[in-house]
Amino acid sequence: MPRLSVLFPERRKKRLILIALLILLIVTMMVTITIGVYPISVQDVYLTIFRHLGFGSIPELTYDIIVWEIRIPRVILAALVGGALAISGAVFQGVFRNPLVEPYIMGVSSGAAVGAGIAIMFGLMIFSLQGSAFLFGVLAACITYMVASNKRETPLVNIILAGIAVTALFDAVLAILKTIAPYGKLQDLIFWLMGGFGGTKWDDVSAIGIQLLVGMIITCFLGWQLNLLAIGEEDARSLGLQVGRIKTLLLGIAVFLTSISVSTVGIIAWVGLIMPHVSRMLLGPDHRILLPASVLIGAIFLVLCDTIARTLISAEIPISIITSVIGGPYLLYLIRRNRSLYFR
Repeated sequence: MPRLSVLFPERRKKRLILIALLILLIVTMMVTITIGVYPISVQDVYLTIFRHLGFGSIPELTYDIIVWEIRIPRVILAALVGGALAISGAVFQGVFRNPLVEPYIMGVSSGAAVGAGIAIMFGLMIFSLQGSAFLFGVLAACITYMVASNKRETPLVNIILAGIAVTALFDAVLAILKTIAPYGKLQDLIFWLMGGFGGTKWDDVSAIGIQLLVGMIITCFLGWQLNLLAIGEEDARSLGLQVGRIKTLLLGIAVFLTSISVSTVGIIAWVGLIMPHVSRMLLGPDHRILLPASVLIGAIFLVLCDTIARTLISAEIPISIITSVIGGPYLLYLIRRNRSLYFR
């Protein structure tokens, strides 16, 4: 059995790349808050921010609303959700050791959407919107895994086919909800299902920001366990890893992060598939580096996609359209490039 130090060299260089990605994320967020349909100079944008931080007089009301109340919380939430979806995809791919597995393909996103849709439709008081989304996300993941599993193996083709079937099932439930929904609820449901960060407020950031950050930090600290799983479950057990508990913990956190994200901003596809691949190509397979890299790259990607969605035309484009335009062709490229590996 190869040593992990041999499999994952040059960690110091890769940590420098992580620092560079963090700086790039900060710069990206600082630039995108200056971009919008309503023209505001860069100077006025940062004067507004500095005044909120206690430097200078009261900010001009229009600039205050646009910059502080609309753009900044939207950019922050896009970064958080992008990081959460990306690290969830990396976890799914690492646990199942399959490069095409991610929450959207596994049906988790559609399941969480059904849970959130039921909460919106019927105003359930027993569970919050996030709680309902999480329960149905777990249900979708369990169904997909049980259907796809064959004894102790889970072939990739089985996962994809089971995920397609589970996604279709939950999409049908969503269609039923839209059919029976009264007009007012239907508007809320359709607007939410389109996915996007329009209408994001500071309350939204504070409501899920801590949950997403804690979930991502815990997952990053579990990177070495994913490395052990990557060399094989039997070898991992021989090294003392409690494989069943670790897999349950990792998948539970990944489903939680996905469900919270979906319940807040709707379904955003492909981020969990593309970003781990980009991170892996850039930094290699070491999950101690791959997981935080996926967070940073996913955050950068979704901030940029959201900026395109809100500025490309006068009306806002649902962000899933932007991510699907990129993600769909990329999936076809992966399948075409690795056909013999995925479908042998």
